[in-house]
Amino acid sequence: MAQTEKKGGLLRKSSASKKPLKEKVVLMYDEIFMTEDPSKCNPRFWEELFLMKVNLEYLEGKLEALDGEELMKIKDNINCLFQHCIQALGEEHPIRVVNALQTLCALIRGVHQKNKSTSGFDIINMLVGFDKAELCMKNLMESLDSLLCAEGSESLKSLCLKLLLCLVTVTDNISQNTILEYVMINSIFEAILQILSSPLSRREHGYDAVVLLALLVNYRKYESVNPYIVKLSIVDDEATLNGMGLVITQALSEYNRQYKDKEEEHQSGFFSALTNMVGSMFIADADEKISVQTNEAILLALYEAVHLNRNFITVLAQVSFSATFAHFFVVDVFQIRKSKMELSHPEMGLMTTPTSPIPVTPVTPLGTTPPSSDVISSAELPLDADGQTSNLLITFLKYSSIVMQDTKDEHRLHSGKLCLIILTCIAEDQYANAFLHDDNMNFRVNLHRMPMRHRKKAADKNLPCRPLVCAVLDLMVEFIVTHMMKEFPMDLYVRCIQIVHKLLCYQKKCRVRLHYTWRELWSALINLLKFLMSNETVLLAKHNIFTLALMVVNLFNMFITYGDTFLPTPSSYDELYYEIIRMHQNFDNLYSMVLRLSTNAGQWKEPASKVTHALVNIRAIINHFNPKIESYAAVNHISQLSEDQVLEVVRSNYDTLTLKLQDGLDQYERYSEQHKEAAFFKELVRSISINVRKNLAFNTLSQELLLKEFSTIS
Repeated sequence: MAQTEKKGGLLRKSSASKKPLKEKVVLMYDEIFMTEDPSKCNPRFWEELFLMKVNLEYLEGKLEALDGEELMKIKDNINCLFQHCIQALGEEHPIRVVNALQTLCALIRGVHQKNKSTSGFDIINMLVGFDKAELCMKNLMESLDSLLCAEGSESLKSLCLKLLLCLVTVTDNISQNTILEYVMINSIFEAILQILSSPLSRREHGYDAVVLLALLVNYRKYESVNPYIVKLSIVDDEATLNGMGLVITQALSEYNRQYKDKEEEHQSGFFSALTNMVGSMFIADADEKISVQTNEAILLALYEAVHLNRNFITVLAQVSFSATFAHFFVVDVFQIRKSKMELSHPEMGLMTTPTSPIPVTPVTPLGTTPPSSDVISSAELPLDADGQTSNLLITFLKYSSIVMQDTKDEHRLHSGKLCLIILTCIAEDQYANAFLHDDNMNFRVNLHRMPMRHRKKAADKNLPCRPLVCAVLDLMVEFIVTHMMKEFPMDLYVRCIQIVHKLLCYQKKCRVRLHYTWRELWSALINLLKFLMSNETVLLAKHNIFTLALMVVNLFNMFITYGDTFLPTPSSYDELYYEIIRMHQNFDNLYSMVLRLSTNAGQWKEPASKVTHALVNIRAIINHFNPKIESYAAVNHISQLSEDQVLEVVRSNYDTLTLKLQDGLDQYERYSEQHKEAAFFKELVRSISINVRKNLAFNTLSQELLLKEFSTIS
């Protein structure tokens, strides 16, 4: 007996002895694409249509095959199909609802393909008609809201979110998508929050919900009042914020895990053997090939949460977990925040990480309700790839350390920039700084380090547990050290130095004495100045290097002027002077360069002059101590002094050193998205919109699975 095969909506026998037969649903589609109303001959046409399995490929292909004139001829039937889809969403039969959702997705995508060069108004008219648009879209959004909030099928919720993502991304520039006006008027914000606050829904649909929210927040955000921005900024429900944090953590952790797997695979492969044979000269080239697709959409969601909602800041350090035991510890930071509003350096009552895996009854998230199904389950939490206690901020820092390694790739460059923008927002926030600098919150953070010929790979296991701000500073130092190249990422360097400066301002203000290896930072900054001078001609053709040089010099001025208030020990302050004196040639060369350019009448006169004036105290230190060191060496007949001997000279000659008081060193301009970053975010959101639309899959649910789920159709 010949078996029946199905392809492109056709049914045919394998013997090919008969003419190919079309599926019934395909025949019904063909009737819709006629100019006459298909229900004239069959009053039950629409009722029957939504019992048929949707053929997405055929329906979309049919729409794309028509030219503009042909499409306009069947506009009434398209409008009718769209309206009947909306009506079917209110049906009790789940199969009808599923088929209606998939048909809507196909319609929207098909009409979009036909109207790529036209405005959103044409898409609205073609889909639903201007005269009925407001009512139809209201009914559509209400139906989707009801389905998302109901306790029914998870498959239906998945399709609802995919339909909404399809609506949002129907144009590359979402701000030109006028369909979204109806999504603004008929808000689904509460439905998204409900998904994020429910453990079951969050596991199934959290990713799509978070990406959808991030895109909706960016609709005409600079031109009009976006209700999703307003609502997101005032969310204070702890379960919802924790849920959003979990979704973002899981997505970033998955990226980190994939990268770690590829890195281990890479190191055990051919390049590792080659490196062992011929040395480390090929290390950089080999590791450049380790690449995992970046996730700008989830990073955008994290940015919007951090930037818009101050309550979300507390989520960054929460939901900590360990691979060594299944229990997790959550701190009532919201209560701390309320009770310690006036602290200059909040000594937050956060519990420290236990030294041994002693079984502990899990506390409730943020201590608000008794343990129940709402408590975040350990199964939801992606285990840290290194088996270390972790949280959202640590996961984000690790993600940043990966994507910021290679800024030559455009997507990684955008991701790296967004990572630095997020860190900028964190570095400006008082409560974020409170837990970043808290001695009671110590973590071991294994950042990814770029392989370089002149240094060995760090032994991750030997990393100490430190306050999280140390990991942020490590990340900044790592970036400074590893990106001095011809294609100099000036913008990223400026942001990096600004983050360090903002952290120092907090430490100075709150007198936080951070035990950090400050010498690594000073060395990185001096080497950066050396690089700028060595490549003066090449860099000046593209960048104003004096802006960056001034920022670096002022970081040293910050340490010189206020270091006694935030450096951990007096010897740390002595070491600062030692480094300046030891590397004095670099500062002398910088002064010569800026003096030369500031005395000429060129375009760099003013910015070079600012650096000249900023160097006054550094030059005073060099000019004060160098003669005394030389005198000490001569008196004691020593050709080359040791570090301890130089430090002895420094300590004994502080009293006669005269420095000028420089104003504004501990002041900075706060981050502003609209005025400085609008162009970047518009391009970023466009890229995300295109990527989301490209990866949307509506046919992942087979009819067999749906029939199994909806086993009873009344």
